Amino acid sequence: MIRHIVMWKFRPGTEAEQARFLSGLQELQGCIPQLKRCETARNAGSGNYDAVLISEFENLEALAAYQSDPRHQAVSALCKSIRLDRASVDYEI
Repeated sequence: MIRHIVMWKFRPGTEAEQARFLSGLQELQGCIPQLKRCETARNAGSGNYDAVLISEFENLEALAAYQSDPRHQAVSALCKSIRLDRASVDYEI
C-alpha cells in the first residue's frame, strides 16, 4: 500500500474555492476505484500549510492512474488556480 500525503498553502481571499477544492477531493472517494482512502483537513493552527490530503492506494501504479483520471484533474485544476505552494510525499505502508 502507498500513502500519499499532500499539503497546500492557499492564496488569501480564496476561502470559498478552498472549501470547494477540499470537498471535491473527498467526493473522489468511491468515484475513482484506485483511491482506497481519502481524508482532508484544514490546519487547526496558524502558519505553515493550510490544508492536507492523506490518501491510500494499492501501489504506485494505482496512484498514477488516480492522478491522471479526468475527475482528479478537474479538482486539481481548481487547486492550481488558488495555491501558493504544494508539498507531497508518497511512502509504503
